[in-house]
Amino acid sequence: MPYRRLPNTDQARLRALKTAIFRCEGQEYGQETVDFSTMLDAKNIARQFESQLMLYQQALDNQVEANRQYQQALHNARMYLSHFIQVFNLSVIRGEIKAEHKHLYGLDPAANAVPDLSTEAAILQWGKRVIEGEGERVRKGGVQIYNPTISKVKVHYDIFKDQQAVHKLHQDITARNRNELLKLRTKCDEVILSIWNQVEDKFRDSPDFLTRCREYGVVYYYRKGEKRD
Repeated sequence: MPYRRLPNTDQARLRALKTAIFRCEGQEYGQETVDFSTMLDAKNIARQFESQLMLYQQALDNQVEANRQYQQALHNARMYLSHFIQVFNLSVIRGEIKAEHKHLYGLDPAANAVPDLSTEAAILQWGKRVIEGEGERVRKGGVQIYNPTISKVKVHYDIFKDQQAVHKLHQDITARNRNELLKLRTKCDEVILSIWNQVEDKFRDSPDFLTRCREYGVVYYYRKGEKRD
């Protein structure tokens, strides 16, 4: 005897509900396969679940696009910040800028390496330091660094911060929609289980039990080596 298993994907859940709803349309009182209360629950949860599934998928798509833009902004911010620090260090090495001015940027006067910019937090930290440091040095009469200018660095730094906020917002929206979908999945499974139990009970003594149950969306699986009908 094959065994049944509840749907394990969202589309399979919808298919199971819609199949049962279609088969039970027009059933007469006293001769129903599935009671009317359960079918009302099935119609309501199918409508809610399909709507929430669409919302979740749209939120997920938006998050993917937001992440693409965020990664590009992250790349640009890291590249411009790193390039600026390299040019600044070269200016110090050439003697165009005094080494002690590195303190304004939070940089070690004795080192010429670019700080670790591998994380978002590091870019936020060093971006703020470098932008403020360059502004302070220029206000004190220092010559502005070009290629890239600090204004160019700041543009990409600000874009990165904006995209980071947008990315976080989309993550939160996706998470909320996913949580709502998880709640509805539990309700879906409860309704499907009730439908399938009633269907099997209705056709328990039928000679074509499996065929009749399958018509109402019940899904059966054969064990390895089990004879198929």
